[in-house]
Amino acid sequence: MTRAEIHEQVISILRRLMPGVDMAALPQSASLRRTLAADSMDILNFVTALHDELGVDVPERDYPLLDTLRGCVDYVAAATAAPDKSRPAP
Repeated sequence: MTRAEIHEQVISILRRLMPGVDMAALPQSASLRRTLAADSMDILNFVTALHDELGVDVPERDYPLLDTLRGCVDYVAAATAAPDKSRPAP
């Protein structure tokens, strides 16, 4: 999966979980939690969707790495490229 495909998948998940938010205006480096006013349940739903749709397991200790759109794409790209797929390569 390319970074562009991952980006589109992440945006698709966010759109579904946060309807009404203009994802096109979301900066790559903006905090998703603050910008989208996401609470802990929103984050959990997002992480669950990443697992269900992209096969990426995200341990709770890695949640801060998913705080930006760029961070999400980086994390998923590393996780899907890593042989273990449950954790990004170092």
